[in-house]
Amino acid sequence: MRTALGIEYDGTSYNGWQRQKTGLGVQQRVEEALAIVANENVEVVCAGRTDTGVHASGQVVHFDSQSERSNRGWLLGANTNLPADIAVTWAQPVDDEFHARFSATARRYRYLILNRLQRSALHRDRAWWVYEPLDAERMHEAAQHLVGKHDFSAFRAAGCQARTAVREISQIAVTRCDDWLTLEVTANAFLQHMVRNITGTLAAVGQGEQDIDWIGTVLASRDRKAGGIAAPPHGLTLVGVDYPESFGLPAAGCC
Repeated sequence: MRTALGIEYDGTSYNGWQRQKTGLGVQQRVEEALAIVANENVEVVCAGRTDTGVHASGQVVHFDSQSERSNRGWLLGANTNLPADIAVTWAQPVDDEFHARFSATARRYRYLILNRLQRSALHRDRAWWVYEPLDAERMHEAAQHLVGKHDFSAFRAAGCQARTAVREISQIAVTRCDDWLTLEVTANAFLQHMVRNITGTLAAVGQGEQDIDWIGTVLASRDRKAGGIAAPPHGLTLVGVDYPESFGLPAAGCC
């Protein structure tokens, strides 16, 4: 039987999602917890591998097990055996055709920036503190150059192993609420460090160091060195994954 789960986690203490030969990945903790509930080894497949220090409120995984448990049983059993910084938010049986990664039609990330002179003690692991003033409207306008299907080589990590850098961004927005800037971006898929590199490049526009049209020039260059810095990982959260309605999964979260 195949089961899908919604997962949220604080990535501060983990070397990303994926199980590691050295270091600790979120995947390892999830598989260990599910193995206790299933009384057998369990391997989970995720919708999107997050990097070290990156968080998730809307990660989706699937796993196969011969053990029969109710949705409530999987959810409560897993959460009983997970550490406090990882939680299962829902559980649901799915058809064998469902695949957490390959069935996904879109993923949505949110990047949070605290833009004020004083740092935050409470949000130190959840937002990028930038004390120089940022113009969110300029950043939003510049970001629109990225909408559509493009080669995003200029925004991928040097070690990215994706076979192609072509991705399609359907929506990207930068908004401000008091001292907080939020970047939300939805795409069919993402390259390694793609959102962080986009955020760092947009920050250069927001600080007035570069023109709004510079983003288009960086994109066209297909050269990572042409863009801005990589924003730190702790401001980034995977907030949702979309699937065809036919699978009947809970709607992607917005928080």
